[in-house]
Amino acid sequence: MLRTKTTSIAPRIISALMILFVPCAAMAGKADVVEATAKRQSDGRYTVSATVRHADEGWKHYADRFEVLSPDGTVLGTRVLAHPHVNEQPFTRQLSGVVVPDGVTELHIRAHDKVHGLGGKVFVIKLPQ
Repeated sequence: MLRTKTTSIAPRIISALMILFVPCAAMAGKADVVEATAKRQSDGRYTVSATVRHADEGWKHYADRFEVLSPDGTVLGTRVLAHPHVNEQPFTRQLSGVVVPDGVTELHIRAHDKVHGLGGKVFVIKLPQ
């Protein structure tokens, strides 16, 4: 008796279709801070300007904030980004009134997106002594 192996093509087709039709929410990746500056104001507080790059896809997946941190991870300020920037990439926004504790010589700026959270590129600003 001759045996032949039969292989169903259905699993291969289903796998290919799943790849094509998986929601694209994960495609945008994490939000990166690609540039940042800090300017000391006359009252001693800082205005931080951050340029964020993220492939915003709409209301369900966009960069929704950036944070200013001290080197030890203490959050010194947060700028909420209230809407997607689908057609404006990268984009720059400011956060005023950031109080930097004495002895802190650099700031870390990181961005957050609605799907991936934190984890993109962090930008470090060296403060003048």
